[in-house]
Amino acid sequence: MLPGIGVFGTGSVAKVLVPFLREKGFSVEAIWGTTLQEAENTAKELKIPFFTNKIDDVLLKKNVNLVFIVCAPYLHAQISVKALGIGKHVVCDKPAGLCQAEALKMVRAAQYYPTLISIINHSLRFLPAFSHMRKCIQDGYLGNPDELTLMDVRVQMGSLLGDTYNWLCDDTMGGGTLTLVGSHVIDLVSFLTGQKVVKVHGVLRTFVEETAKVNGIRKITAPDFCTFQLQMDKGLLVTATLNNHLPGPCFNQEIYCCSKKGYLVVRGGDLYGKLHKISPKNSQEEECKRPHDREEVIYVDVEDLSCTSSVIPKPYIKGLCKMISALKEAFLPVKEQMDWVKEPVTAAATFEDGQRVQATMEALRKSSEDGCWTTVQLLTEPPDPNPALSAAVRRTAISLQ
Repeated sequence: MLPGIGVFGTGSVAKVLVPFLREKGFSVEAIWGTTLQEAENTAKELKIPFFTNKIDDVLLKKNVNLVFIVCAPYLHAQISVKALGIGKHVVCDKPAGLCQAEALKMVRAAQYYPTLISIINHSLRFLPAFSHMRKCIQDGYLGNPDELTLMDVRVQMGSLLGDTYNWLCDDTMGGGTLTLVGSHVIDLVSFLTGQKVVKVHGVLRTFVEETAKVNGIRKITAPDFCTFQLQMDKGLLVTATLNNHLPGPCFNQEIYCCSKKGYLVVRGGDLYGKLHKISPKNSQEEECKRPHDREEVIYVDVEDLSCTSSVIPKPYIKGLCKMISALKEAFLPVKEQMDWVKEPVTAAATFEDGQRVQATMEALRKSSEDGCWTTVQLLTEPPDPNPALSAAVRRTAISLQ
C-alpha cells in the first residue's frame, strides 16, 4: 500500500514532483498554497482533487499519510513538527528551517517519532554518479578513505531569482546560492566521505541587487556568489565556488575528489577517475589493469527524464526521481499504509544531517562577516529567547536563597 500524498507548495519543485509521484504509483490527494487562488490554479494544472491555503486542512486529511514540504523555508520547521506530531511521514525540502534553532525543533520531533519517515530533500545523494563515487571511495579506489586530501567543487549556473520579489530575493528568508545550492554541496561532501565539517571560511557576495523585474525600493540581499573552504575532521580540505552569473537556465557542476593516488570527478551526471602512474616495481599488475594516460569512464548517465524543468537543474531533478523510487520501495513491501521498511531510504539525509548543514551555513555567514576561519557549533539546546531576563531571574533566585 502506497501512502496518499499531501504537497505543501506551488512552485517549480511541486510542478516537477507531482508527475514523478504519479509515475511511481503514488496518489496525490491534496495541495497547499500561500493563497487560495494560487492553490486552486496549481491544483487545476496538476489535476489534484483538494486544494487549500490552510496547513491543517492538508495534515488532517485521513487519506494523506506522507507530506512533501516544498514551500518557502520559513514554514519548513512549523509544518514538519506539526506533521510528525499528527503521525504523518515527512519529506522536507532543503534547508531545514531558517536557522539552527528551527532545525533543532525538527530533529527533536523526528527523535520523538522514530517510526515515521523524516528526511531532507538533498536529492544529489540519490544521483547514480554520486552513489558510484561514494562506493569507489569506500572500496579504496583512491586508497584509504580517511586519507583523502582535497575536494574541489565548482557550480556555475543562471540566476535563482524569479520575475517578482519574494523569499528567493532575501538572504534572511532562505534565498541565495549558499542556501539553495551550497546546502547540497555541504551535505554531499559529508555523504561521500563520511567526514564532518569542523571549521569553515567563506566569502558571500550579492553583486546583483536589482533586475529588470525586481527593482525600486526593495533591494535583493540574497547572495549570488559564494566561495568557501571546509576543514573536515579527518584532514580533508574542501573548496567550493558557486556562481549564479551565467545567462539563461544553464547549469555546470564539477566535483573532484583527490588523494595521493589519483582523483574521481563527477561532471554533470557522469563519473570519471584517473590514478597516478605507479612504479612497475611496486605493482605491475595494477599498472596493466588501469589506463593511466587517460581518464577512466566509471559511470555514464544515459537515462532520460520523463519530466524536465527550465528552472531546476537536471541533476537535482534526476536525484529527486531516484529518491521517490526509493520511497516507493520503502512502502511497497508492507500491507499497512503507515508501515515502511528502512533499507531503501538509508542513503537519504536525516533531520540531523539538515541541522549539521544549517550549522555549517551559519558558521560560513559569520566567517564572511568577520573575514576569518570559524568553528562549526552544533546546538544541543534551544537558544534562550530572552537571555537578559533569564539572567535577572537567576540573580533574584540566588539573592532569595
